[in-house]
Amino acid sequence: MKKDLLLVFFLALLLAVFIQGVEIQSVEEYYDTHPEEILPGSDTVTISIRCDTIYEHYEELDESLKKGGYLPQDGIILPETELMLLEGDTVFDLLERVVRCRRIPMEYQGADENSFGSVYVQGIQYLYEFSCGPLSGWMYAVNGKIADVGCSRYEPEPGDVICWFYTCELGKDVEWEE
Repeated sequence: MKKDLLLVFFLALLLAVFIQGVEIQSVEEYYDTHPEEILPGSDTVTISIRCDTIYEHYEELDESLKKGGYLPQDGIILPETELMLLEGDTVFDLLERVVRCRRIPMEYQGADENSFGSVYVQGIQYLYEFSCGPLSGWMYAVNGKIADVGCSRYEPEPGDVICWFYTCELGKDVEWEE
């Protein structure tokens, strides 16, 4: 009997500790992050997401994406959007913040789950690696230059312009305005 009471007490204590340490939110509360709310005097960056290269490689595009209506006709998933840059933010932190707010689907692999030591973005807006050919996937550029560091390791500077883009040729199919 004492063992049963002790077990019930232990489970109740464990549950109390779990509840205390977990923030429970409704769906609306989870998405109620507004990255466009910029405080006066704050450092900012600009971020966009595009997939216009798929239309030049449409014959290689996965059939389910052609019929699903998932992709925007102009290839712009997120137009240039100004975000407040918080101390320690990485390119991935900014991406995660804006897609959550705009309810844009995104899947990624954590830095501890791959050999790159950085977060790997697998898909945005139902468009994944290899969805449009063997050299396709997501990349990002900062100030018109393709980054050579993983997105969770790159800390942007105030004023940087970040563009996430879907490439069908490992970045060779994307032109940048200098």
